[in-house]
Amino acid sequence: MSEESLPDDRRADARHAEDSLLNGSHSGSRGEPVEPADALPEYAERVLDVAEGIPPGRVMTYGDVAEWLEEGGPRQVGRVMALYGGAVPWWRVVRADGALLPGHELEALGHYRAEGTPLKQAGRAAESHLPRLDMRRARWDGGEGAEGHT
Repeated sequence: MSEESLPDDRRADARHAEDSLLNGSHSGSRGEPVEPADALPEYAERVLDVAEGIPPGRVMTYGDVAEWLEEGGPRQVGRVMALYGGAVPWWRVVRADGALLPGHELEALGHYRAEGTPLKQAGRAAESHLPRLDMRRARWDGGEGAEGHT
């Protein structure tokens, strides 16, 4: 459901939730406990836990992570990874098209090669000439020893 289709009060709540995710605290406007500004938001902790659980050589898309958590969406997961993902294997949470993370392509590629992540060679017409992830083979569904939804 898009924000535009939400009633006004729900739209404000959605904006408040995004603001809380960005600044790492709750305003307490609904009686929620107020967290210190440097505390990691609970949703961010859950996203990072999923990222840490992805086995070497496998990947999940931003949407896969949101679906696994049964909360948020690809954009929320992407925002968490952008803000807090540096301490986890961030290269294992990827775009659905298999393109390498812009600005971090070479670093990610090094991780993929070290872990044996399946890649597809770039086509002749590809601008960057960098490979893409072979999503059919690299995508992980959370099975194979996963502990279940968090």
